[in-house]
Amino acid sequence: MSATKTAASEWRRYPMVPVTAALGYATSVIHIYGLGPYIEPVASSFGWSRAQVTVGLTITTLINALFCVPIGALVDRIGPRLVGLIGVLSTSGAFALIGTASGSEQNWYFLWGLLALGTLPAQATVWTSAVASRFEVSRGLALAVTLCGASIGAAVFPPLATWLIASYGWRTALMFEGVVWAALAFPVLLLFFRGAQDSREASSTTHHEATDALQGVSVGEGLRSTVFHRLFLASVLFTFTMIALVVHFVPILKGQGADAMAAAGVAALVGVFSIVGRLGTGMLLDRFRAAYVGAGAFLLPIVACALLIGAGDNPLAQSVAAAVVGLTLGSEVDVIVYLTTRHFGLKNFGTLYGGLLTALSLGTAFGPLAAAAVYDATGSYEPFLWLTVLAMASSALALASLPNVAFRPGAEPSPVPAVEAVPRQGTA
Repeated sequence: MSATKTAASEWRRYPMVPVTAALGYATSVIHIYGLGPYIEPVASSFGWSRAQVTVGLTITTLINALFCVPIGALVDRIGPRLVGLIGVLSTSGAFALIGTASGSEQNWYFLWGLLALGTLPAQATVWTSAVASRFEVSRGLALAVTLCGASIGAAVFPPLATWLIASYGWRTALMFEGVVWAALAFPVLLLFFRGAQDSREASSTTHHEATDALQGVSVGEGLRSTVFHRLFLASVLFTFTMIALVVHFVPILKGQGADAMAAAGVAALVGVFSIVGRLGTGMLLDRFRAAYVGAGAFLLPIVACALLIGAGDNPLAQSVAAAVVGLTLGSEVDVIVYLTTRHFGLKNFGTLYGGLLTALSLGTAFGPLAAAAVYDATGSYEPFLWLTVLAMASSALALASLPNVAFRPGAEPSPVPAVEAVPRQGTA
């Protein structure tokens, strides 16, 4: 990277890349953050348990987990633009089709299987790869802006779905959300979404920039690193508990006495505060040791769980818990993506982050299902809240134990096998 490159120059040159990537990332989580309000009406319509409804999400994320690494390798090979454009259309369309469910469990599983295939080209690797290739000095903040797409989704999808369900029924609500979101997001992405990998043949200068950006360790070196193993553990523990908490947040609050719209309104705070968490985390990652920033953020849900367990029927406690969950939710992918780029470089970022995305997908697959099963068995979400406390403490410890990184803003990455043995100078 050029020594004269600054954060301001990066933002002047590529201001729309993180913004458009945020729309793509929001698309990739529409079925996760938007599922909560549908759980009860679908269960009521078909006479199912909450676990039976939630297992659709498990199917989708398990299939996603199988293809995280191949999708990452595809992005490394052909660039993120074409993959992402296809992903926005296929995800939105498949989400809308869930509204055609017949009431047969086999049909339900089939529709969620289609959604799994539709979401493959919209995985986080696509959006973060493009942004990481354009930003070096301000990479933390740029990734934070990108990942705010999920925060916007967490803020918008639950109240929107709740209103649509009340007005038109859950089937029409699903179809409306999918079609309208595609109509909003696709044209903007078509105009502005390009990573350095998508511009390699545009000019010799751009080609040189793309080549410079994509240095780093080999896939084998990354997979053998203990840093990768710790990031994998932190990722799976985080999504297992936190995504479950977000998916079931509306049912949790309704179980403590809140009505549907009030619960949806409080749940929207998760999305609002996750924007604060993402942007704040992004700025901190550019200035302080990333592992410690992540560990601190991953400890916050312990406070939220304590509030929900001890004072869950208090509206103020519910709102504070939602805000705290949002702050952490806003940091998780930012931290994992940032640490991946700093420890391993960008040459094989798509493939290596695809491996970590497998962990995130596994947690997402089983966490909401486990929470639903706990509720079905006990009539309460409290045991799962205690499990969340233990899991988040463990994931924070895994991050805090990471060594100083070998890569930093303004410095060329050094693709060495023992990345974790190289002490970091300065801040990252």
